[in-house]
Amino acid sequence: MGRWLLSRVGCDCPLCGARVAGARLCAGCEADICEAPPRCPRCALRLRLDAPHCAACLGAPRAFSRTLAAFDYAPPADTLILTLKTRLRLSMAPVLARLIAAAVARGGPLPDGALLVAIPASRASLRQRGMNPAGEIARSLAAELGLPLARGLLRRRRETPRQTAQGRHARRRGAQNLFYCVGDLRGRPLLLVDDVMTTGSTANAAAAALLAAGAADVTVLVAARTP
Repeated sequence: MGRWLLSRVGCDCPLCGARVAGARLCAGCEADICEAPPRCPRCALRLRLDAPHCAACLGAPRAFSRTLAAFDYAPPADTLILTLKTRLRLSMAPVLARLIAAAVARGGPLPDGALLVAIPASRASLRQRGMNPAGEIARSLAAELGLPLARGLLRRRRETPRQTAQGRHARRRGAQNLFYCVGDLRGRPLLLVDDVMTTGSTANAAAAALLAAGAADVTVLVAARTP
């Protein structure tokens, strides 16, 4: 009920402060940050050259089939992510979910029978924040898309160091076999939700676990993609 009311009462745009109806950006700010540049269809990286895929996706296979990202993780849009993750404002989750839903609308239809699942947070992150940012976004996104959200389906095998200061190779090594699934996903398409994709290593490890559990396909839905 709280999220339903939040989506309808008057609020301020999180970026410019303009009055808006519900948990959303104003039309001007949304247009500014959610431009649709050429992106790699597999990992949503902004493409600098006229190429069908980015170099990373051409050089190494991915467990997920495609990624839809709402915006680039760069100023001023990165404020939306930081407000949720560092200032712990849960009211930002519906805002980010709306932006992802808009990216889904631009990206074409989702597979029939799709199930949403969020990247699980580490225990250290849960202790620090008291919530899982990806999980909060996924809860709101389930309502936006009218799709079921699987809770507790995807789990971590171990704790990992904070990825902020790690390079691409360290992230890839740390994410290997990081996740496992509880339950049978035989033939079910999965929509994997996260707040930010940087190298794609975490999403790739999670997608591999979902496929191992029988998922037919994995599409990644993220609020932001690191350029």
